[in-house]
Amino acid sequence: MRHRDAGRKFGRNAPHRDAMFRNMVTSLIDHGRITTTEPKAKELRKFVEKTITRSIGVVDLVAKPVESRNADEQAKVVHAMRMAARMVRTRDALTKLFTEVAPKFKGRPGGYTRIMKVAPRPGDGAPMAIIELVA
Repeated sequence: MRHRDAGRKFGRNAPHRDAMFRNMVTSLIDHGRITTTEPKAKELRKFVEKTITRSIGVVDLVAKPVESRNADEQAKVVHAMRMAARMVRTRDALTKLFTEVAPKFKGRPGGYTRIMKVAPRPGDGAPMAIIELVA
């Protein structure tokens, strides 16, 4: 039975795979686009979409000054930031996610990334792709 066994393994154990995707999510938020293999880009999309969706939920509260938020609103912002911080490695990328990326996608109901296939990698012929945040 293959219960709870979805997703590609990439020849890595679970902690290595988790770390790889966390690093890739952070790089994508920092740079706006990254080049990787096509299967990794397709798997990465799931993590990026969830992280951005979590930040969009509190984009209005983040825009308010901290002093004008009540305790409930502040708790929602802190919770969303902590949940996003499970995927985003650096504080700079986390700040960018909530202040620049999330407001850009506020009215969009998903589909925050685009995957474009590019030429195969010269060394081993692996199918390559560019994954980027939609503008």
